[in-house]
Amino acid sequence: MQSPENRGGIVSEQSKQSHIAEEYDVVVVGGGPAGLSAAVTLGRALRSVLVIDAGEPRNAPAAGVHGFLSRDGINPKELLALGRAEASQYGVDIVKGVAVAARSTADPAVGPELAFEVDLADGRMVGARRLLVTTGLVDKLPDVEGLRERWGKDVLHCPYCHGWEVRNKAIGILGSGPMALHQTLLFRQWSTNITLFLNDVVEPTEEQWEQLAARSITVVDGKVRSLEVSDDVLSGVVLASGTVIPVEAVVTGPRMEARSAVLESLGVPSVEHPMGVGTHVEVNPQGGATSVPGVYAAGNVTDLTGQVMASAAAGVMSGALINAELITEETGLAVEAARLSAVSR
Repeated sequence: MQSPENRGGIVSEQSKQSHIAEEYDVVVVGGGPAGLSAAVTLGRALRSVLVIDAGEPRNAPAAGVHGFLSRDGINPKELLALGRAEASQYGVDIVKGVAVAARSTADPAVGPELAFEVDLADGRMVGARRLLVTTGLVDKLPDVEGLRERWGKDVLHCPYCHGWEVRNKAIGILGSGPMALHQTLLFRQWSTNITLFLNDVVEPTEEQWEQLAARSITVVDGKVRSLEVSDDVLSGVVLASGTVIPVEAVVTGPRMEARSAVLESLGVPSVEHPMGVGTHVEVNPQGGATSVPGVYAAGNVTDLTGQVMASAAAGVMSGALINAELITEETGLAVEAARLSAVSR
């Protein structure tokens, strides 16, 4: 295994074969804020690390990242470029590719050490002592014409990510699931001009009707057909009846589904989130250990509502826990070797 000081770099398509070692201390599947933060933590701990990055960040359509201290408003692509550069400083290898499956190669007959192999879509394979999966999630948007095209621009979901940018504007909340009423009341903090579109999905309770009225929130019945866009600017919501309700931004709650294929190949399933908003992978909240020894997960694949800073923090914690676990393993092996040496004298 190469030492971290002698490696490190973002691997190009032309040179990627020569830059991947046969085995690493840790392979991180996913090159977003969680994966890169873990890689930096592990690189600084002198671990050999490979990050496999599919290049499909969830927040790619957004103009800026918000709520990230000292980096508020930074373009998501720029943030990741900075993260890759930082990780490379500490000997981390970063390769563009898609991990499709993984498996344990541990042999109890040989020893207690854990080991894994990861398969990439292009046929490459790499070994690791530990795996960290930070593959994020996919947003499944309601079937409304024009919604996907405006996603991350003036079609939003999180007030803490985008509320400031649409403050005091006419905001429409598209009823799409169990969180619609919660979103409506949240966005009322940023604007007094809020319209809730029931969309034949949301049925407020008596208490909720009272809350909506008390907060002067307009409620529109009927199915939503499409968005009205003029000169690349959102201008209204079009009902199935043809009626157009003027709005300047639309909020909707997508179904969020964990990108969990690699974890599922290892026997770690994704399950329905208790809030009914999608699927996630259950882990130990202190460090991200899964039900399979040696396999960890962090970021949106486990925490569907986590913002970028929360995902980065989860990656740091996972990196630290993985390093501590490797130290425990290595200490045990050292003690065993010392005992055998003492016996053979």
